[in-house]
Amino acid sequence: MNWSVIIPMLGFLVIIFFIGIWSSRKTAASGDGFIQDYFLGGRELGGFVLAMTMVATYGSASSFLGGPGTAYTMGFGWILLAMSQVVTGYFVLMILGKKFAILARRYKAITLIDFLKMRYQSTAVVILSALAIIIFLFSAMAAQWIGGARLVESLTGISYNTALFIFAISVLVYVTIGGFRAVAVTDAVQGAVMVVGTFVLLIAVIIAGGGVPNIIGDLVSENPNLITPFGNEGNLSKAYVSSFWILVGVGVVGLPQIAVRSMSYKSSTAMHRALIIGTIVTGVIMLNMHLIGVFARPILPGIEVGDQVIPLISMEVLPAWVAGVVLAAPMAAIMSTVDSLLILVSSTVVKDVYLNYVKPDASMKAVKRASFGVTGFLGIIVYLLALNPPDLLIFLNLFAFGGLEAAFIWPIVMGLYWKYSNKHGAIASMIVGISSYIGLHFYNQANGELFGLHTVAIPVLLSFIAFVTASLLIDRKAYSFTEARREQLKHEQSVN
Repeated sequence: MNWSVIIPMLGFLVIIFFIGIWSSRKTAASGDGFIQDYFLGGRELGGFVLAMTMVATYGSASSFLGGPGTAYTMGFGWILLAMSQVVTGYFVLMILGKKFAILARRYKAITLIDFLKMRYQSTAVVILSALAIIIFLFSAMAAQWIGGARLVESLTGISYNTALFIFAISVLVYVTIGGFRAVAVTDAVQGAVMVVGTFVLLIAVIIAGGGVPNIIGDLVSENPNLITPFGNEGNLSKAYVSSFWILVGVGVVGLPQIAVRSMSYKSSTAMHRALIIGTIVTGVIMLNMHLIGVFARPILPGIEVGDQVIPLISMEVLPAWVAGVVLAAPMAAIMSTVDSLLILVSSTVVKDVYLNYVKPDASMKAVKRASFGVTGFLGIIVYLLALNPPDLLIFLNLFAFGGLEAAFIWPIVMGLYWKYSNKHGAIASMIVGISSYIGLHFYNQANGELFGLHTVAIPVLLSFIAFVTASLLIDRKAYSFTEARREQLKHEQSVN
């Protein structure tokens, strides 16, 4: 083991654990507000923390390990795809923005499913939403755990399974005790580490490669396609690149783990500040990390497992202790995404299923016990799923992204802005989106992309058509948020 690399990493993890313990004490002191505090941080996020928690949650193992690993293989064409992610925070906060946060507070919504339940007044929407989150986020979480294990494996030389176990224990203890507040606060710390770490590593790689012109010359001499927008084998078509923007750009509005951030900030000033900070930070991180992946190819040729490119190039071009500090960046990204996804799936099971349909009158003590228990249990399941990893985890992560977007983008966006949206449209949209996405995914794996488009493009279009058609043809009625709130208050008064 290279202890000069490992010790700075361990120091970083110790800091993260202290933040988790501090957050758990603050959450415990919240008393009856435990649910809102554990799952939403008390809706107290400022602009900087909001921006960083969105960036750190979205900038996951696929951005720090899988993405650069794919760029190492495919060249500059993958950087072009990756840069479509710059608009992520901007689109999410501009489209959802104030209206989503206001309605979430009005509905007392803690989760995305809370919002959908109040907006559509449908048990079927809740169940479909919970199933979509659980199914697809297990894929996303497995991708992150694989990334964490790959990183530990590269640093220490221990076996993949042992590395996975170490990473799993660290994350489970931290996120189980801390909840959303720990996630949000540590995301701010991790986001700063990511920005600094990517700059340091990019500069070191350029120096090690003899400068940018020399690196480009080496790439051209190996394969001229590496510096084109079309990939090392010319397989990145214009249609695929364009449709990829739906997956990692506009469509991110439909990701529950990102959308829930839009109901957690404390003021419109915080949201506006997060728009600017988040866009800049995302652009810096995505460009730097994917450039590092491509520039590493002439320096360390022949890396077989793409997810190990960043750890290996870091230890090659940096002093050992600096590499340990810099590699805290991908560890930060992985941990922040894992903890966010764990909290989201845990809140789906506890808040949206257990409290709504299993035991609505559960005591706060029972809710706390269930929240901690479910979070731990889910982590164990993901650990078992991650024992047999794919070569490039980015495609596992992108599969989960596409499924969630096909399921949620139109129930969220149309529910906010189209008065004729109803539960029939939401149900039809989710069923069509999920089923067509899964079916097309397996078709494309066997036959190549249909029409050259990324898998997510056609399901998103079909789910939109299904939403509008069902809403207009079945029980068409204009929706009033004011009238719905009045009915909600009447229901609450009758229950009390």
